[in-house]
Order: sequence, then structure tokens, then C-alpha cells
Amino acid sequence: MACPSGRINGKYHVYVDLLSDCTDWVEPVRSTFLLNPPTLMEFPTQALAELRQAAPHLPAKRAVVGLDGFVDTIVTPVALRNGQGEDFEPINTITEFGERVLQAAGKSANIEFFPRMDKLGGNGPIMANALMAHGVAMTYVGALGQSAIHPVFQDFAQQAKVISITDPATTTAVEFTDGKLMLGQMRCLDDVTYDALETKLGAAGVDELLGSADLISLVNWTMIPNMTEIFRRLVSDALPRLPAKERFFFFDLADPQKRSREDLLEVLAVIGEFGQFGQVTLGLNLKEAQQVHLALDFHTLGESKEDLQKIAADIRERLNYATVVVHPKESAACATADGTSWIPGPYVTKPVITTGAGDHFNAGFSLGQMLGLSATSCLALGCTTSGHYVRTAQSPTFEDLETFLANWPK
Repeated sequence: MACPSGRINGKYHVYVDLLSDCTDWVEPVRSTFLLNPPTLMEFPTQALAELRQAAPHLPAKRAVVGLDGFVDTIVTPVALRNGQGEDFEPINTITEFGERVLQAAGKSANIEFFPRMDKLGGNGPIMANALMAHGVAMTYVGALGQSAIHPVFQDFAQQAKVISITDPATTTAVEFTDGKLMLGQMRCLDDVTYDALETKLGAAGVDELLGSADLISLVNWTMIPNMTEIFRRLVSDALPRLPAKERFFFFDLADPQKRSREDLLEVLAVIGEFGQFGQVTLGLNLKEAQQVHLALDFHTLGESKEDLQKIAADIRERLNYATVVVHPKESAACATADGTSWIPGPYVTKPVITTGAGDHFNAGFSLGQMLGLSATSCLALGCTTSGHYVRTAQSPTFEDLETFLANWPK
């Protein structure tokens, strides 16, 4: 029998639960959508169908993520205190906060940060935590504790295999309605080096660590001074020794504003060398994408659908990466050799948490890549993972992804 698919009230449906009964329908679910391309707002249905078809492959997927580690304290800045505890009016925007700081020039100021929570932080641990919640087997390499794993990472370390090189850095994450300020102390990240990793594992251990991974994600280049050299050593020493297999590399620079243009161009070139050993993806938020775009001598562009697709396409073509993805707060775009894709995100005006939203997007997008989903569906998984997280402060499970996609916020 043929697997049924149809169009009901303008919506495309693929009855995925019947796939096991199909004997003469061998095209993947996403080919139905290629034959009957969905409209823009039908992309959640497409992503859900692709995700469910790929689900049996999930238990076999393995990821290695690194190399940072932070203890994050999430705080709200106080504008006017009326009483103890949470009886205060917050400073709502970065503009308001900046004005208060400027008023202190030549004088002084006392600004209270009201603590909301302490949590594991760093681009790597947050992304890894999200991937584990999806069901991906995880090995994490980074800064989780020198003599012992820091208490904030204890639960994480019980779920993942962890290899810690040094103590975690610390961040005070000041959250506003229009963004966040990350105030960090990170001297210990100077100790994150390739030699430290090889001393910890040995060359054979490094090979074993990387060899079976479907995804290798190396993030937070900006805050790890030796990261470019680590990339060089991986390309020259470790990766040539690995057996050939389908492998995805995901990179997140993490706000390179404080690094020079020369440093940025250097690392972008080194990242391109990973393409000899797998498919390279560069993930960028809007600010990062605009900075990289300008560093590559392109003209300034904004955040319209067309601009985001052009930024992603320009960067991908200039650097010869497999994929470049750009994710502002309200949408997401990516470019591959097959062209560009864009979707509106499930934006929420009053998120429960924003710190880590981009790392959750990266996790969802990478999950889609490992499972072989289309570019549009990878974007949808990125937005779904981030959208669930900012609404609940929890990393979504695989079942949460299905529920969110099935009930995509309008």
C-alpha cells in the first residue's frame, strides 16, 4: 500500500505513524513537502514530520562539545526599592541602565543586582545540556572544576561524560526586556589549551574522544584566548588521524566585539580548514553576523528577512563553509550550498529567561543536522528549542519539541 499524505483545509499532512506499514513508499517524509512545498506558516508541520521520521536514529547520535564553563548568576537590576525581597521596581531596559551609569560620571553610584538563580553557564555547557535533554549522548570537555567538579555542574556531570581542564569562569548575567549584559571574570580560561587536553587524555585519548562523534561543537572562541591555536592543532594533529565518517562541526564565536578584526579573520580562515573532515556550520546571532559580515568587507545590512538571508549567504560563500545560520530574537535564517531559508521565530515579549537562548538554538539546529533534516526544519528545531527554553527556563525533551511544533505559537 502507499503511505497516505494529503491536503486538508490548505494544510499538508504526512501520517508518520503509518510508516512502518509502508512497503512501496520509500521517499523520506520531507520529499512530500518537496513535491507539495509548504507555505511559510506550514514549516512547523514539515519539521514535525521530518523529526518523527528521523527519531529512530536519535539514540545512536553522539556529540562532543566544549570548551568553556561558567557559573552564571542571573540578576535583575533594581531601579527603586519599596521594601525587602522582590518588592522593587526593576530597571527594564539597557537604555535605562546606561542612563543611570552615565549619570554617575564624575560622581558615584550604587546599583543593586537582585539574584534570581545560580546555574551552569557558558556557551558549551548550556548547549550540551540542551542536546542531552533531546536525547543525544554527550561528552563535554571544558572548565568545570580543577580538583573537583563545581557543585553547579554536578547534575550535568552525572548525565554526561565530562573531561575538565580547569576551574569555571563566572558571569553575572544582567537581564533586561531588550537584551542582557554578561559581566564575566574568566582568567582561568587561559588554562584551556590543546596541550592541557592532550596531557589529560593522551593523543590516543583525543582520537577516541573525537572519532565516534557525529557532532563536534567548539564554542566561545572570544573568551578562550588559546582557541585559535586549539583549532589549528585539531586540524593538523588530531583530525587527520580519525576514520572517515559523516561528521558535523558547529562553531559559535560568542560576541567577538572585543577581539580585533585580524584575530577574527584568522579564526574564520582556520575554521574553514575543518571542512576537510566534515561539514562546517557557523552559528551567529544578529550582532555577531553583522560584525563578521563587515569584517569580510560587505556593506552594512539590517535584520529584514532578505537582509538576514543575504548576510548568511555572503558569509557562507566567502568562507566556503557548508552552512551559516543567523538567529536574531524574532526569526532565523541560514544559507547552504542549496540556497537560503528563513522562518519567523516564536517570539515572546516576556520571557522567563534569556541567558542561554542562543545556545539552545544552536543545540536544536545541530540536532536537526545530525538527524538529516532539511535546512528549514533545522531552523524550526533551533527556534523550538530556544522558544521552549525562554518560556520555561527548562531545556526541552524530544517530546517537548514535538509538542511545541504541533502547537507552534502564532
